[in-house]
Amino acid sequence: MHRRSPGGPAAVIGALLLAVVLLTAGCTGGTAGPGAAASGPGASASPTASSAPPAGPYVALGDSYTAGLKIEPQVGEPRGCARSAVNYPSLVARTLGLTGADFRDVSCSGARTPDLTGPQQTSDGSNPAQLDALSAATRLVTVGIGGNDAGFMDVVGECARRSLTNSLSQSLGRTAAAEAPCRDHYASAQGGDQVRRKVDAAGEKLAEVLREIGRRAPQARVFVVGYPMLLPTDPAPCASVLEGAVTPADLGFLAEKEQELNTMLARRAEAAGARFVDTATPSAGHDLCAAAARWIEPPFPAPGLAAVHPNALGQQGVAAAVLQAVRG
Repeated sequence: MHRRSPGGPAAVIGALLLAVVLLTAGCTGGTAGPGAAASGPGASASPTASSAPPAGPYVALGDSYTAGLKIEPQVGEPRGCARSAVNYPSLVARTLGLTGADFRDVSCSGARTPDLTGPQQTSDGSNPAQLDALSAATRLVTVGIGGNDAGFMDVVGECARRSLTNSLSQSLGRTAAAEAPCRDHYASAQGGDQVRRKVDAAGEKLAEVLREIGRRAPQARVFVVGYPMLLPTDPAPCASVLEGAVTPADLGFLAEKEQELNTMLARRAEAAGARFVDTATPSAGHDLCAAAARWIEPPFPAPGLAAVHPNALGQQGVAAAVLQAVRG
């Protein structure tokens, strides 16, 4: 297959389209990091014969990666939260036999940590403070939050914009091609690595949330759910998907920042006495650039799905990781 020059017209068009898509669709996202038959690592959420399911009530907290943005069928109120009936909390509850009052999914697309302790305004109604769903009777809690606090989708969009500017300047002969314009931008910012600072600040907020969960639901087992892998460790497969819209070096930068985000979540979970659910490991090979069995939709997703968000297969994979942790 012919490979276009990174600085050619295709890269400029790809970067422009990616920037537009992320500006319009990324604001409700969580972070980072695919559909085919449910086979492969973590694809099945089926119970094992020997496992003893924990008792409810179970409360699911989180952002769009938890809610299942645009995955049909969409259920619950307010509709602006875009919760799916087949998101990972629903799959976990179903497998554990938790129904009715024993399962509450209050996750909401676009949520940040303040939306767990206060109401969140959506495009269609207000979602009450998510932690209000907790009580002394709660026995199981999953929380998937932090990506929006860290502004991860904003970083992805910034990388697309920087790549666009770089490609245009190169095409016009004004500047030489930059290897990693996005990494350079964040590294040269006043005060150092802006992304790392936002991740650290998100960690402080998460620590407060976990303390409050412990106060409201002292008997609950708490699981902090990480983000599935957005990009592969080798950026080569992304060339055909992104059309050069982000340079290979900046793809590596984004993968590195997602790892930092998940590392922060793991550390905060451990410090709070909660358990971290690693979804990056089972999602390896199922990133947005994967040719098949993709858990994360690419910037130009399948019809009806959300860009740079889990699809139904991704929700199944995360459910399997959560179930393994809950039974462990």
